[in-house]
Amino acid sequence: MNDNGVPLNALYAMPLPGDYAGWMTVKAAADGHYAAAVKALAGTLRATVQTIRTDTATIHIATPETTRQPGCAYLDFHGGALVVGGGEACRAQARMQADQHGAVCYGVDYRMPPEHPYPAALDDALAAYRYVLERHLPSRIIVGGRSAGGNIAAAMLLRGRDEGLPMPAGLILLSPEVDLTESGDSFEVNQMVDVVLPGSLMRNNQLYAGSADLSHPYLSPLFGDLTGFPPTFLQSGTRDLFLSNAVRMHRALRRADVKAELHVFEAMPHGGFQGNTPEDRELASEVSRFAEAIWR
Repeated sequence: MNDNGVPLNALYAMPLPGDYAGWMTVKAAADGHYAAAVKALAGTLRATVQTIRTDTATIHIATPETTRQPGCAYLDFHGGALVVGGGEACRAQARMQADQHGAVCYGVDYRMPPEHPYPAALDDALAAYRYVLERHLPSRIIVGGRSAGGNIAAAMLLRGRDEGLPMPAGLILLSPEVDLTESGDSFEVNQMVDVVLPGSLMRNNQLYAGSADLSHPYLSPLFGDLTGFPPTFLQSGTRDLFLSNAVRMHRALRRADVKAELHVFEAMPHGGFQGNTPEDRELASEVSRFAEAIWR
């Protein structure tokens, strides 16, 4: 299973980029697995949630049962290989983040291919960030993303800066997909080692990008100018296919004089161990510590 509960074969044996029907079949299958995962969460989530639309963006706004961080906001971008993970799964993840952080969470249900290729997701991300900026001070906002969501989060900050928007107070990137060219060492070394993400997602990347250059910073933020980025938390595991993404992003941020933490967990695959393991709990604790220090 991947970090959102999708079976390996649903993310590994991908159609060719031009196979619209094939991609829609993949998405339908993933939606079914997400529905089962969300159902399993019933009764465990405490935050309330409402869904709104602003410009082109759909945003799930989750409010914690007990607010521990008044005035603060967590802007969250879901994972799902740039193709799946929206809808009820995104809505549930927003509630999970609100529960964890005790702050309002804005879960962005960004548009995805094959119906909506790049730059639709980035347009939605920026619209959502503008919406949050109208309601919270930049110093009270943390932006976070897991896997593909890490790509959207970091790319959104690059484009937002280019358009004159302020940076948030902090950035959390969990096993981020920040290099769509897949040029890092771990894309070779950890193939078939990562039990969650055993092989390349290049077909997803090409579907998402369309005719755009995969190395453009809005598609691969690792290659962008990271000057002025906020303090950043990065996570990966020694068996994560995306380990090189996190390691190289950390070094790039450090070269840009950005405060950045890198947390690599022993034997952890992409997205964690998918359960209530000591490592999963330690990661959650580290993320919470980082967020609380930003908001203090």
